[in-house]
Amino acid sequence: MSEYQIIHNPRCSKSRQTLALLQENGIEPTIIEYLKEPLTAAQIESIAGKLADGIESMVRRKEPLYKELGLSEQPPAAAEWPQLLAEHPKLIERPIVIKGNAARIGRPPETVLELL
Repeated sequence: MSEYQIIHNPRCSKSRQTLALLQENGIEPTIIEYLKEPLTAAQIESIAGKLADGIESMVRRKEPLYKELGLSEQPPAAAEWPQLLAEHPKLIERPIVIKGNAARIGRPPETVLELL
């Protein structure tokens, strides 16, 4: 397993750009296609702990499902997010690159260069 992991959606242009950026820098991360292999609540909580802005930075608020679930009117408590994101992986912001105890969301893709 690579020391880098990427929470990846190959249909997302930012995710593809971030993966290409890593590869251009000689990094072949372990690719986790989270829509095919959903993350558990425990995995999501672990990743959130590695992000500077915590779990709420992992949430795709512009995803139609966010509004459909009524989350714009009644956002859940921070402790509820891991289970909610595990049940609805479309709500997870991507890509997320993880290295050791640090993680960055690749928006913009260059943000992940902080991990190199």
